[in-house]
Amino acid sequence: MKKKLVVLTGSGISAESGMKTFRDNDGLWEQYDVMEVASIDGWRKDPKLVLEFYNQRRRQLAGIHPNKAHRILAELEEHFDVSIVTQNIDDLHERAGSTKVLHLHGELTKARSVGDETRVYDIGYGEIAWGQTGEDGTQLRPNIVWFGEAVPLISEADRQVREADIFAVIGSSLVVYPAAGLTTSLRSDARAFLVDPKPEAMQLPRNFTVIKEVATVGVEKMRDILLNSN
Repeated sequence: MKKKLVVLTGSGISAESGMKTFRDNDGLWEQYDVMEVASIDGWRKDPKLVLEFYNQRRRQLAGIHPNKAHRILAELEEHFDVSIVTQNIDDLHERAGSTKVLHLHGELTKARSVGDETRVYDIGYGEIAWGQTGEDGTQLRPNIVWFGEAVPLISEADRQVREADIFAVIGSSLVVYPAAGLTTSLRSDARAFLVDPKPEAMQLPRNFTVIKEVATVGVEKMRDILLNSN
């Protein structure tokens, strides 16, 4: 039986593909206040602005590709039972070939009805227009978990982490909750890795094998460690 490897990924893994984040000093979105375009209050205040923000992000996503870190995680499915728990809203893990990906904060390539959140539509890299509705007749919105909203998949993520034989954090600053709290759910006998170029500021609940590298370099090093000891 394959060992269960659970990987928590954050913006750092996608940044190397060119996916800009709010925390980039030269970020594509630096003209936006994060609470204006990534909170439920922002949506209520100016939904047209929010729609255009995510339409821009979708257009950006269409032009970028998975990097070596994404591809290695997909290839590790040959050796481990790999589950990806990602804070990212892009589809780069899926495009790299990972088959089990849980998106804690939603998916950029999907829309859902305001009136019925179970009505979810795959829109790819297309746009959502103001006045565009779902089958229930209510406005479509990005299928994103915004600040001020519950994270419905956190319980499933917690269950997966509790079952992990091996756990890795890649490209996540571990400052956004509830995802950051998943590290406390690890079994005491589970192996744990942290791949990040600046790990010093992170508060971890237990000892991790720290690989102080960007994701494309660090994931390759982690793979070699795992395959040589598996």
